[in-house]
Amino acid sequence: MSSPKVVKEEIVERNTRFLAVFVETKNACLILLSESEDYLGTLAIAVPPPKGLGEIATAPATSSILLGDRNIITARMFAEHVATNTNKIALVSVYLRTINEAEARPILLKLIEKIIKNRQSPPSSQPEKEGVSA
Repeated sequence: MSSPKVVKEEIVERNTRFLAVFVETKNACLILLSESEDYLGTLAIAVPPPKGLGEIATAPATSSILLGDRNIITARMFAEHVATNTNKIALVSVYLRTINEAEARPILLKLIEKIIKNRQSPPSSQPEKEGVSA
């Protein structure tokens, strides 16, 4: 049995650090997105869309909020995005302290795309380090 894959990433935009912690198991992904520090925020869950004949999605991903009320649109949107792109159950947490939800979406989406790209890279022999970009 393999252990879960863990990826940490960071982006600095608008003089603010945006952090992501990604944990992947065989059937699910958990992404914690936060501003400045690692926090658990509004938590959404999504299941991947059902597949029809030919492995083509026949409906959109289904999602729900499990915890919180501040960033529900962003949390659900990203949970559905991750579930669809990974074909796994996705739990996404969004914690924003100072930046509003609409302004944060493109920044957080960049962070999610960076994580998904890094999860597909072959593991290196060096210890894991947080990625930083400006």
